[in-house]
Amino acid sequence: MIRFECDYAEGAHPRILEALLKTNREQTSGYGEDIFCETAKKIIGLACGNSDMDVHFLVGGTQANITVISSILRPHQAVISADKGHIAEHETGAIEATGHKVIALPTEDGKITAKQVRQVVMEHFTDASQEHMPQPAMVYISHPTETGLLYTKQELTELSTVCRERKIPLYLDGARLGYGLAAPKNDVFMADLAKLCDVFYIGGTKVGAMFGEAVCIVNDKYKEDFRYHIKQRGGLLSKGRFLGIQFDTLFRDGLYLEISKTAVEQALRIKEAFKNGGCDFLYDSYTNQQFPILNRVVYSELSKLYSFSTWKKLEGERFAVRFVTSWATREENVDTLISDIKRLCKIYGDRPTNYEEAETEEN
Repeated sequence: MIRFECDYAEGAHPRILEALLKTNREQTSGYGEDIFCETAKKIIGLACGNSDMDVHFLVGGTQANITVISSILRPHQAVISADKGHIAEHETGAIEATGHKVIALPTEDGKITAKQVRQVVMEHFTDASQEHMPQPAMVYISHPTETGLLYTKQELTELSTVCRERKIPLYLDGARLGYGLAAPKNDVFMADLAKLCDVFYIGGTKVGAMFGEAVCIVNDKYKEDFRYHIKQRGGLLSKGRFLGIQFDTLFRDGLYLEISKTAVEQALRIKEAFKNGGCDFLYDSYTNQQFPILNRVVYSELSKLYSFSTWKKLEGERFAVRFVTSWATREENVDTLISDIKRLCKIYGDRPTNYEEAETEEN
């Protein structure tokens, strides 16, 4: 079974494993107060064009989201997110478990707009009974989104502008940031994040690292005592050097973007194969996540050979699915998948969605 259901099925990039082995017997201080973490922080600051921002290494994305959001919000405050946002759908109510409501805004494509944010905030503060409802006090987005889409620099600028007008922080989840940066239609770069966001994080777990995310705090208002919050939320690794070594390696010699680009290229090959096979797409993604719509037969046959996610069941026995590539996706596996897509779509693509009827016609 060849796996395309996620971008963390493999271990870590060989250069990271080599670096971990090379430094294995060196003694360092714990909890991220070591030379490897300090070096990685400096390199990330340079990559973002901001040496003044604080960089903290946490063990995973959920820990990063919980820690950042709960450290900023007061008990009566809530965070705004797309209804398809990661914190709204895929973190088991982790944010709500900290006592903060997620205000999920309806979206078609998983992206929220500055207009939506302005409206939610305005409606709250013009409501005579506002103190009876959670106060919207933070905006959460991800780049890429859960739907594989990208915010343009203009969209991000507009969100940043409304957040600053309303004096609420803009927080960007970059779990798949590398794949967004490497996408052919992307016009947002790390330096833009450091200018437009109050806090963002650079994903490692899904982009070549064994584990770990780099939280970057740009706004001085949210820097104080952040390490206390990391510790309290279970995100402070005693052997913090492992995180520093990994990010030091990823941000040397362009490795982070190099391996992200490889994943995106393979994903776009898969997209082209489904497109040539006559498939529609749930979302028009140019990142490492692709969402083709399959009829029942093609879906069933591909399921026997490949592991992928069923995203949404549609009318007419059609399925929107998700195929995901990663830094480690093998070209030969994509070649095999493309061959099967071509074969199955040619046989079953325009045939009835009833499996038994299609089988009869084929025989």
